[in-house]
Amino acid sequence: MASSYALIVSQGRVADRTDGALVGARRVGEAVSALLGIEPLVIGSPTPSVIDDWSVALPEAEATLNGLRAAVQDATSAGATPLLITNTCAASLGTLPTAAEHHPDAVVLWIDAHGDFNTPETTDSGYLGGMVLAAACGLWDSGHGAGIDPKQVVVVGGRDIDAAEAELLAGAGVTVLAPSESTPERVLELVAGRPVWIHVDWDVLEPGYVPAAYRVGGGLLPRHVAAIFAALPPDSVRGIELAEFEAGDEEVPERVSVELIVETLQHLLR
Repeated sequence: MASSYALIVSQGRVADRTDGALVGARRVGEAVSALLGIEPLVIGSPTPSVIDDWSVALPEAEATLNGLRAAVQDATSAGATPLLITNTCAASLGTLPTAAEHHPDAVVLWIDAHGDFNTPETTDSGYLGGMVLAAACGLWDSGHGAGIDPKQVVVVGGRDIDAAEAELLAGAGVTVLAPSESTPERVLELVAGRPVWIHVDWDVLEPGYVPAAYRVGGGLLPRHVAAIFAALPPDSVRGIELAEFEAGDEEVPERVSVELIVETLQHLLR
């Protein structure tokens, strides 16, 4: 099992507005490394979080994004499945274009409370992490490539989506499943036997299970995500990204969150 995965852990700041996600990625990376018995490739070095605009965050993340892109490229070329443990969703600016290059027929399952489909023109917050999927789909130029067909993107568990963002999602042809629609049966119907690239932002869950920087009620339960993972044919998975575990949250012990993430992930690694 272990030899088929390339474990890649992001430790460089990519628009981090808190310090906890880098710690969370490191802790989960250590646990997954122990589970699979493989050494992780660590990309980047932690720097303090800053609340800044995307136009500042993006150039500062260049080295980390280039490193993540190269790591995915190398893993895929070697016949391994990239298993990425990242801090913020914005890390996917460096990974999704490479996924599109190697797997143009893959469905992107963006399992997230948010659509992350804003552009520089629509963003209210200026947060780079809220713009990553739109960049990967070519709605704006991040400088790190694009190539994802929005009609092959399914946002699973989406429920906190800006009005302008919703218009962009609908116009581009992205499928957005509310939590009540995010069943294994519906996901399999949309995947329709194609390969998949899986991204999970842990804020897709109902708050209280895995802490995330942005908490939105009415989310999926861990068993719902596990059921979706269990329903996917193992040989259909081309890449896995796990992002946005905010370690250090006092409401949920870090150990409990790491164990829950690893337990959920194992439904994909069977």
